[in-house]
Amino acid sequence: MELHKEAILAVNLSDLPLEEMLSREWLLTNSRGGFAFSTLAGCNTRRYHGLLIGTPHPPAARFLGLAACLEKISLEEDSLEFSCFEFDRTFHPKGYEHLTAFSRDIGVHFEYELGLARCTKSVYLHPTEDVVAIEYAFSHLVRPFTFSLLPLAAMRDFHGLQNASQPITAEMKRPHAVRIAGPSEDDLQLHIVASSMTFRPEPHWWYRFYYRIEAQRGQDCFEDLWTPGWYSCRIEQPGSVILWAALKPSGAAFEPPDFQQMLEDLSNRQKDLCRSAFARDPIQKALFISAAQFVVERTIQGRTSPTILAGYPWFLDWGRDAFIAMPGLCLSTGRADTAAGVLQTFAEAVSEGMIPNRFDDYGGPAHYNSIDASLWFVEAAYQWLQQTQNQSFFEKNLLPAVLQILTGYQEGTRFGIHADADGLITGGDPQTQLTWMDAKCGDVVFTPRHGKAVEINALWYDILCQTADYFKDQNRSKSEFFTARAELVKQSFSRLFWNENTGCLNDCILPDGTPDPSIRPNQIFAVSLLHSPLSPNRQKRVVQIVQQELLTPYGLRTLSPRDPRYIGRYEGDLFHRDAAYHQGTVWPWLMGAFLEAFLKVHNHTPQARKQAAAMLSPLIHHFANRACLGSISEIFDGDPPHYPRGCPAQAWSVAEVLRIWLLLQQTASY
Repeated sequence: MELHKEAILAVNLSDLPLEEMLSREWLLTNSRGGFAFSTLAGCNTRRYHGLLIGTPHPPAARFLGLAACLEKISLEEDSLEFSCFEFDRTFHPKGYEHLTAFSRDIGVHFEYELGLARCTKSVYLHPTEDVVAIEYAFSHLVRPFTFSLLPLAAMRDFHGLQNASQPITAEMKRPHAVRIAGPSEDDLQLHIVASSMTFRPEPHWWYRFYYRIEAQRGQDCFEDLWTPGWYSCRIEQPGSVILWAALKPSGAAFEPPDFQQMLEDLSNRQKDLCRSAFARDPIQKALFISAAQFVVERTIQGRTSPTILAGYPWFLDWGRDAFIAMPGLCLSTGRADTAAGVLQTFAEAVSEGMIPNRFDDYGGPAHYNSIDASLWFVEAAYQWLQQTQNQSFFEKNLLPAVLQILTGYQEGTRFGIHADADGLITGGDPQTQLTWMDAKCGDVVFTPRHGKAVEINALWYDILCQTADYFKDQNRSKSEFFTARAELVKQSFSRLFWNENTGCLNDCILPDGTPDPSIRPNQIFAVSLLHSPLSPNRQKRVVQIVQQELLTPYGLRTLSPRDPRYIGRYEGDLFHRDAAYHQGTVWPWLMGAFLEAFLKVHNHTPQARKQAAAMLSPLIHHFANRACLGSISEIFDGDPPHYPRGCPAQAWSVAEVLRIWLLLQQTASY
């Protein structure tokens, strides 16, 4: 079943420089939040790279089991190793020299020209279990040879690094099957499928693997990995060797699934995900597949329900990210039932008029520390209702949470969040970071936005209007109440936020009434949302200023380059990266709101759609060719050439590009 011949992404590696191969990554995911992740060179450059990262408690507490494999072919007189590792800036082996091509479909595929034969190395991740299959398909044999495989295990929390002081043991369970036990509650079980395969126990450590991305981020960058020994077999004719690896609870048995059936299941799942994509649009299909990677399962009180991971490799499900991303990831892709499940997961966790900003990484209590996550939840709930018209589900499962949020924000909830006398939402203090611009290192708050933030009140106005519309034909008094609240907010918003000197909106009104005139992208939501508190002329002026000051090929800068606080490069240690995070760094998810606002103020004319498509084009190219192939980075440098940074696969980046791409495709057909 050579499915990789229908690859959705493919790269010719024959002439690609090593640095390019190391800077481009691939990602496979499963429904548990597990993943396989590395570079086109096959060399791990992050602590998060590995062939099998899984979790005993989906999607939290993730664990890196199988980090890599050393692959070798040999004759009596010579041998060739075709894997690739970096040790303190020295590469060994240099398997990248034998790579000719990379492709991705239901798995990822590396083509090697080895002299004695050609080898296609394929990695497939099981869709619902923490199981990976690594297939080595040999063809064009010149003469028989021995193929040997050395699995390298990390056996650690995926945020950490391993060292040789940790106790790791291996046990031969039956021919070709090895169980590796470490400090985790899960074991790594290996099983190899091949004719005449032997296993030679040789447990030992490999020392000081170097992870260059960690070094660039100012973090520890060396790791030791452990191996149980060598698998070897004779290759005398074209055929395949399959290494299975699984993370299973200690003592649990593992029997490899049927390989061909797993490939068929993966293929059918991919076809199902792309069912509502345009048949002749390969980019849209790839975006649909990418979108699905962020939708996983979360187990809460013994019940499994869908949720949205904010990004790979290190983010879990954040409320803010989930509901900004949900329209693109779920509604645009025809997965309204999944969206309903995500909404219900968070609706059931409402507390004091707030949804969680995130669930805990290790299964502890949820965290309620955001002023905007709850508002984005209401936005997403109304978008879901508009698309599905499922009034009964909305009233039973979502409306109670919506009304609790509206009451909590009106009357007051955590962090001093409440509606002021002017109707506007205020909250926080100098030491809290409640908006999405939440970078803080120690006691240093880099973007203090306590008080009345512009996007919070744009959201507040919009959901008051939508709630008034919802009750218009059901409860006249409630509709009139929310209409009156919205009108008060509209009047106060225009009075306090409009800044005639800058020709756009203030970013924040501090508790003492002082306006913060920083030119930031948060104001774009006062135009892009369904209901705007601004006049049409002011909406157009906001879009013009944002376009002039903040627009880049990859999204909006978080601060105007003319501001003395602007930082154009996101690099260095944690403190310096946090300092730059919202002080000029570009965020691609903001391109969605900007292009929606741009189209709105230009009346969706054909010329405006053409311009919007041109502005979106660099992000589409990035999606298909740069960083994590088939995904979109979290952030980019504010200064050209706008190097991709942060999380290499970010949910709301993919979601908003997909949503606007689809909007442009649909409007172009009218």
